[in-house]
Amino acid sequence: MDENSPVLAIAVAAELAEMHPQTLRQYDRLGLVVPGRTRGGSRRYSMRDVAQLREIARLGSEGVSLEGIRRVLDLENENLVLRDRVRELERALADQLIARPGARVFAATTTGAAVPLRAGMRPQRNTAVVLYRPQR
Repeated sequence: MDENSPVLAIAVAAELAEMHPQTLRQYDRLGLVVPGRTRGGSRRYSMRDVAQLREIARLGSEGVSLEGIRRVLDLENENLVLRDRVRELERALADQLIARPGARVFAATTTGAAVPLRAGMRPQRNTAVVLYRPQR
């Protein structure tokens, strides 16, 4: 079972989250946890929804307001989306590196800028002497 699969009825989700089913309905109305729906309109919760309900309870017990909880959940969800995007980009980059090894080579200048080099070329060496003076 996928953690995002909405398969749990409200009574089961409420029991797992250690909340009253009416609390889950209220959180749905407020948009804090929006469960999936069946064709008949019944709520179906996923394990991820249950984890969010537990997080809401934890934050509430620490004195965070419902609006604060909403903001925390929004940021956590945005973080998950961004992490997935980073993983997707890392996979795409790895695929490109495997498909074209050595196709892109870079060197750094003395200022730290990246300069592309053609394959097989070496960067020019700077043999200038630089006097280091610590700031006082």
